[in-house]
Amino acid sequence: MRVADQIKNKLEAAFSPDSLEILDESDKHKGHAGARPEGQTHFRVRIVSAQFEGQNRVMRQRAVNKALADELNGPVHALALRTLTPAEAATEEQS
Repeated sequence: MRVADQIKNKLEAAFSPDSLEILDESDKHKGHAGARPEGQTHFRVRIVSAQFEGQNRVMRQRAVNKALADELNGPVHALALRTLTPAEAATEEQS
Protein backbone atom coordinates (compact mmCIF):
# COMPACT_ATOMS: atom_id res chain seq x y z
CA MET A 1 0.00 0.00 0.00
CA ARG A 2 1.24 3.46 -0.84
CA VAL A 3 2.20 5.68 2.09
CA ALA A 4 -0.36 8.33 1.06
CA ASP A 5 -3.08 5.67 1.24
CA GLN A 6 -1.94 4.64 4.72
CA ILE A 7 -2.05 8.28 5.84
CA LYS A 8 -5.54 8.70 4.33
CA ASN A 9 -6.91 5.57 5.97
CA LYS A 10 -5.53 6.41 9.41
CA LEU A 11 -6.66 10.04 9.37
CA GLU A 12 -10.14 9.11 8.17
CA ALA A 13 -10.45 6.53 10.94
CA ALA A 14 -9.12 8.83 13.66
CA PHE A 15 -10.81 12.13 12.75
CA SER A 16 -13.79 11.46 10.44
CA PRO A 17 -12.77 14.56 8.48
CA ASP A 18 -15.14 16.79 6.54
CA SER A 19 -12.26 17.31 4.12
CA LEU A 20 -8.87 15.66 3.70
CA GLU A 21 -6.20 16.55 1.17
CA ILE A 22 -2.89 14.70 1.00
CA LEU A 23 -0.18 15.92 -1.32
CA ASP A 24 3.01 13.94 -1.90
CA GLU A 25 5.75 16.56 -2.25
CA SER A 26 8.62 14.07 -2.30
CA ASP A 27 9.66 15.05 -5.82
CA LYS A 28 10.48 18.56 -4.53
CA HIS A 29 12.98 17.09 -2.05
CA LYS A 30 15.16 14.87 -4.23
CA GLY A 31 18.70 14.93 -2.91
CA HIS A 32 17.66 16.33 0.47
CA ALA A 33 18.02 14.57 3.81
CA GLY A 34 15.44 11.84 4.29
CA ALA A 35 14.50 11.63 0.61
CA ARG A 36 14.46 8.20 -0.99
CA PRO A 37 14.60 7.46 -4.73
CA GLU A 38 11.16 5.81 -4.61
CA GLY A 39 9.63 8.93 -3.01
CA GLN A 40 6.72 8.86 -0.55
CA THR A 41 8.73 10.63 2.14
CA HIS A 42 7.45 14.24 2.20
CA PHE A 43 3.76 15.07 2.53
CA ARG A 44 1.50 18.09 2.95
CA VAL A 45 -1.87 17.42 4.64
CA ARG A 46 -4.90 19.67 4.99
CA ILE A 47 -7.53 18.17 7.27
CA VAL A 48 -10.86 19.66 8.38
CA SER A 49 -12.50 17.96 11.34
CA ALA A 50 -15.00 18.87 14.03
CA GLN A 51 -12.77 16.93 16.44
CA PHE A 52 -10.38 19.89 16.40
CA GLU A 53 -12.96 22.16 18.09
CA GLY A 54 -11.54 23.59 21.31
CA GLN A 55 -7.97 22.51 20.50
CA ASN A 56 -5.11 24.83 19.70
CA ARG A 57 -2.78 24.23 16.74
CA VAL A 58 -0.23 22.31 18.81
CA MET A 59 -2.85 19.97 20.27
CA ARG A 60 -4.25 19.26 16.81
CA GLN A 61 -0.85 18.52 15.33
CA ARG A 62 0.06 16.26 18.23
CA ALA A 63 -3.17 14.31 17.67
CA VAL A 64 -2.38 13.89 13.96
CA ASN A 65 1.22 12.89 14.74
CA LYS A 66 -0.04 10.30 17.22
CA ALA A 67 -2.40 8.83 14.62
CA LEU A 68 0.49 8.63 12.14
CA ALA A 69 3.18 7.49 14.59
CA ASP A 70 4.13 4.40 12.56
CA GLU A 71 4.52 6.39 9.37
CA LEU A 72 6.51 9.14 11.09
CA ASN A 73 8.83 6.52 12.61
CA GLY A 74 9.25 4.86 9.23
CA PRO A 75 8.81 6.05 5.68
CA VAL A 76 7.67 9.65 6.30
CA HIS A 77 10.50 12.12 6.72
CA ALA A 78 8.48 15.35 6.65
CA LEU A 79 4.82 16.15 7.26
CA ALA A 80 3.41 19.66 6.84
CA LEU A 81 0.00 20.02 8.49
CA ARG A 82 -2.92 22.40 8.12
CA THR A 83 -5.50 21.39 10.74
CA LEU A 84 -8.84 23.22 10.71
CA THR A 85 -12.29 23.08 12.25
CA PRO A 86 -15.23 23.27 9.82
CA ALA A 87 -15.84 26.91 10.83
CA GLU A 88 -12.19 27.83 10.23
CA ALA A 89 -12.27 26.12 6.84
CA ALA A 90 -15.44 28.00 5.86
CA THR A 91 -13.82 31.30 6.85
CA GLU A 92 -10.66 30.40 4.92
CA GLU A 93 -12.69 29.58 1.80
CA GLN A 94 -14.47 32.95 1.96
CA SER A 95 -11.19 34.84 1.96
